[in-house]
Amino acid sequence: MREAQFVKQNKPRWEEFEKVVVDQRHAKPDKLAELFIQVTDDLSFSRTQYPKSRTTQYLNALASKIHLEIYKNKKEERSRFITFWKYELPAIMAEAQKPLLYSFFIFVIAGLIGVISTAYDDTFVRLILGDGYVNMTLENIKNGNPTKVYASGTQMEMFYQITLNNIMVSFRVFVYGIFASFGTGFYLFYNGLMVGTFLMFFYQENELSQAFPVIMLHGTIELSSIVIAAAAGFTMGNSLLFPGTYSRLASFKMGAVKGLKIVMGLVPFFIVAGFIESFITRYAFMPWVIKAVIIILSAALIIYYFVIYPIRLKRNGKLRTN
Repeated sequence: MREAQFVKQNKPRWEEFEKVVVDQRHAKPDKLAELFIQVTDDLSFSRTQYPKSRTTQYLNALASKIHLEIYKNKKEERSRFITFWKYELPAIMAEAQKPLLYSFFIFVIAGLIGVISTAYDDTFVRLILGDGYVNMTLENIKNGNPTKVYASGTQMEMFYQITLNNIMVSFRVFVYGIFASFGTGFYLFYNGLMVGTFLMFFYQENELSQAFPVIMLHGTIELSSIVIAAAAGFTMGNSLLFPGTYSRLASFKMGAVKGLKIVMGLVPFFIVAGFIESFITRYAFMPWVIKAVIIILSAALIIYYFVIYPIRLKRNGKLRTN
């Protein structure tokens, strides 16, 4: 690429960087770190192609300014924790509404495929869920408690194991986004397929009305969080596929940071889901009103915080992006 073309292509972005550095009100640590990555990426290219040019000198000076601002603002505000939950994560989710919608559709379609496949193929349920789980569940149904598996083991032991497993699942869904989003899509599809197969299996055994509300006590948050984790994976993967005006590496780094923040934000929700599954789901025959209240509150929490709240903040112009 000729130097003139390189400058013309990137000059608007560099000017924007200068404005952010000069205007201290917008010079937040995370934003500056993001800018530093982009500028150093341009500087690296310029040093390679035009080592003695004024463009390289300019970029070197700009990178130095941003570097100084990063360390000057290194001390974060005391309200950083509150800011993350109130503005930063919602801001990222406002940008990730399309990936979230794609994740939801993939999960639902996979679930429907699982339902249809199980309905028309007697061997499909064992292929997806495994003989051991199917045989155990059939035995539990025979003994009058189809969801007895959730009452096995001590409560604290289940809590630690389930919570850790759910967090690891969400990280895997996210990390597979590194394969240009296809890894995340495949892993999400498989999880949706399992859920659809699972539900159809209980329906065929005439136990869905008993099993479904019990499963959704914890499943409302757990399954929703997996879909959101997939949106994080798509955010990272799409940044690699569609870098826009940034270099592919710089775009990927920004997408990875955003996706990671989403996944980290899901950890408390997985803890809540693990608590419900370990300490509440085991009481399968509790009054249906209690089940309904827990499920409705769980669904309302997820929908409001990850969908409605970010959209409202964006419409009101109250989002704070770093």
